[in-house]
Amino acid sequence: MKNPPSTLTAEQIAQLPYRPGVGIMLVNQRGRVFVAQRIDNPGPAWQMPQGGIDKGEEPLQAAWRELHEEVGTDRARYLGESRDWFTYDLPAELVPQIWKGRFRGQRQKWFVFRFLGTDRDINIATEHPEFSSWRWAELEELPGLIVPFKRQLYHDLIAEFTPLIRR
Repeated sequence: MKNPPSTLTAEQIAQLPYRPGVGIMLVNQRGRVFVAQRIDNPGPAWQMPQGGIDKGEEPLQAAWRELHEEVGTDRARYLGESRDWFTYDLPAELVPQIWKGRFRGQRQKWFVFRFLGTDRDINIATEHPEFSSWRWAELEELPGLIVPFKRQLYHDLIAEFTPLIRR
């Protein structure tokens, strides 16, 4: 779909695939999670880093790449990954606007990393910045920070990753 129509029917959206991607829960030594405000979203929505998987790239490779591209650091240690892939659907009105209308949402593999650096090691002013600001958030506050259509995903991530983070 080169130029998607400004609106799509529910049936058209249901036929679209999910975009393959990864998500990163970067946790500091105090158990707080890195969240950032997207440049392209003026609302108060914060999110954890995430991005697409490039052709021929393994999910863990993509997670390391996204960590460097979006957070500007690789000062982290891999702790683990989600058992399964998570999906979320975009609201119907956003489907034509995001990813040129080619995807209905994302199918993501999530990874947990322990941040080993200091706040000075984080640099969101990367070559292609995606975030305007960042902060450390308590694990329990994550669902209240994200856009509503991703809240269940964040609840599920907290349930799965809490044992890895707290050990």
